[in-house]
Amino acid sequence: MTPSPASEGRDTPVPTVKTVEKELAKGWRDYRSGISSSSTVQIVEDEGDGKLVMNFGPQHPATHGTLRSIFTLEGETIREADVEIGFLHTGFEKLGENLTYQQWVTVSDRMNYLSAINNNVGYSVAVEDLLGIDVPPRCASLRVIMSELSRIADHILCVGLQGMDLGAFSIMLWAFEKRELIYDIIEAVCGARLTTSWTRVGGIIRDVPEFFPDLVYSFLDEFPPLIDEIHTMLLNNKIFVDRVKDIGIVSAEDARSWGLSGPVARASGLDMDVRRDMPYLGYEQYDFKVPLQTEGDCFSRYMQRMEEIEQSLEIIRQAMATLPDGPVVHDDFKTSLPTKDAVHNDMESLIHHFKLVMLGHGIQPKPGASIYSATEAPCGELGYFLCSDGTDTAYRLRVRPPSLYNYAIFPRVVEGGMLSDAVAILSSFHVIAGELDR
Repeated sequence: MTPSPASEGRDTPVPTVKTVEKELAKGWRDYRSGISSSSTVQIVEDEGDGKLVMNFGPQHPATHGTLRSIFTLEGETIREADVEIGFLHTGFEKLGENLTYQQWVTVSDRMNYLSAINNNVGYSVAVEDLLGIDVPPRCASLRVIMSELSRIADHILCVGLQGMDLGAFSIMLWAFEKRELIYDIIEAVCGARLTTSWTRVGGIIRDVPEFFPDLVYSFLDEFPPLIDEIHTMLLNNKIFVDRVKDIGIVSAEDARSWGLSGPVARASGLDMDVRRDMPYLGYEQYDFKVPLQTEGDCFSRYMQRMEEIEQSLEIIRQAMATLPDGPVVHDDFKTSLPTKDAVHNDMESLIHHFKLVMLGHGIQPKPGASIYSATEAPCGELGYFLCSDGTDTAYRLRVRPPSLYNYAIFPRVVEGGMLSDAVAILSSFHVIAGELDR
């Protein structure tokens, strides 16, 4: 065999395919034993047992971003699974110990960026609980309305992507189209669409515009038909139904043991919802149901989110019908930022703003004060632990993000299933990578 020009004069032999396979396998074994391994290894053939070790992600199709799973396959069956979450290094919690209580609102947007308002509201409620203050009734109602709109936007996108991942591409386009109606409302309220930074400790950035009711009622008329359209498309689609029925089953016992919450837990029969069980912002005033499924499979998680959307629509209708007038910021401006209009036109408000923002005389809870506060975010229980040392920054800020707990059980759920099932299961879990930051 005539040597190629590239190999002429080479002292070392050209590596064979078998040599490369052995090196890749050694790299994987080193990784499993805690020794550093290259993340570029894609498929590794073990020696003699016919198994493959492969990366499932990180990429946007199927794994929705910076999620990496490592599967050991036998044929197309997943025999062993592991996950790695260390692809985001934003340091959300540590930033909370270096930014003031008001400043960290902007950081909360970046955890679950598909429902940033729920993050804003949850964090502000936690700090208000730490301070022992209540927001005005109008502010509480507006927070509820915007949180439920954000929940719908999150759920409908999850359903759309679940359809897209399994081949029903039109569902994703419909979901994006209707989600824009919600983003139009969010933009009118705070000027942003994705990362909102809408709340302030003690209130919100400003009152809603005069045409806010028109936007909301228009949405309430235009959105509901989409629910029937999606059901018609997916429930009559044998391919979709076969790929989600009896796939990725999570029992109620496992859901409780692993600390799952939100739609994933309720789809397994866990009757829990922070809005009902530990009401905040006046949720006890609204008449709504907590839907439950029992099968705990991918199909149940789809149905759970669709039914929760209907309940959120009902909460919005009730909140709009009873929306009170009045201020939207707590009246103690030693803890709450005055509105911009007041800062521009009132000397006392300007002084409060100057002291809170410029001089660092911000919110200063009592030294040693601590609290755990939870709200019901679209993916589940979003909790904040805050501990004060008496300064205007938290001594400790820790987050209980629902996606971190929901993703933890993912390897156990996919083991024993087919490789294609992993796509269906992950899309039904709706893991947001920003919440995995640690």
